[in-house]
Amino acid sequence: MEKDLFAEIKRSLPSMSKGHKLIANYILDHYDKAAFMTAAKLGQTVGVSESTVVRLASELGFEGYPALQRAIQDVMRNKLTSVQRIDVTSNQIGDSDIMEKVLTMDIEKIRKTLEESSKEDFNQCVDKIMNSRTIYIIGARSAAALASFLKYYFNLIFPNVKLVTASTSSEMFEQIMRIDSDDVIIGISFPRYSNQTVTALKYAKANGAKVIAVTDSPLSPLVQYADNVLMARSDMASFVDSLVAPLSLINALIVAVSMRARDRVADTFNKLETIWEEYRVYSKNDNKQDVSHQLPE
Repeated sequence: MEKDLFAEIKRSLPSMSKGHKLIANYILDHYDKAAFMTAAKLGQTVGVSESTVVRLASELGFEGYPALQRAIQDVMRNKLTSVQRIDVTSNQIGDSDIMEKVLTMDIEKIRKTLEESSKEDFNQCVDKIMNSRTIYIIGARSAAALASFLKYYFNLIFPNVKLVTASTSSEMFEQIMRIDSDDVIIGISFPRYSNQTVTALKYAKANGAKVIAVTDSPLSPLVQYADNVLMARSDMASFVDSLVAPLSLINALIVAVSMRARDRVADTFNKLETIWEEYRVYSKNDNKQDVSHQLPE
């Protein structure tokens, strides 16, 4: 449902039944709690039946309550402050094994990302990257780590890769001012979305560049300027953004591109191995010792 959930609820509110109004107002006022409630729990909280909650989801244009719940979660991730995120996570995880809970949640995000990914969009992104003169990459705040990772490996494959890093909008525009139809820009952002990344994609689109967005939802502000979108599930663990699934998707993109440019990559690494060896970039265990006598029989 690619529209503002709260705006749709408010628009429909006057014509809703009494029971639906109770649910709708609770979602508007307590979306951080409603986001993780089952239909039965939400109904119980406001004093209506589970079926009434399910019917409201349908009335708002969703296929079912789970789809409405995901939309509420999308809203929540983008609206909550860092302090509110900590409170929500405490309610989710409670006193359970934190390591097990967080890792299990990350595994689930990768699984859902795989299920929901578009192979067509993915392959089109690879085509655009391969056929571009210059590749621009931008990711602000926590997404900067993903952008840096992508730039590092693309720099080993392509001659013209630029990581857009700027603390002000004027600095950003100075770095992308020459972008045109021969270039591609890859924008990476997850809730809370970076205005700087959105602005960069908007400028690139206006200048005819190919635009790829790596984000989490059709409601992401990056989507309106993107030719292709790579969706990856993101969530929060306390105030920390969980970027496991986005990193896995970006890793897949790097591998796919390297397979297309196999000869170029092989040539690059042959040269690098010579340089690394000559300048002793990596340490070697030259003084190998026989430790077999230390091993138990």
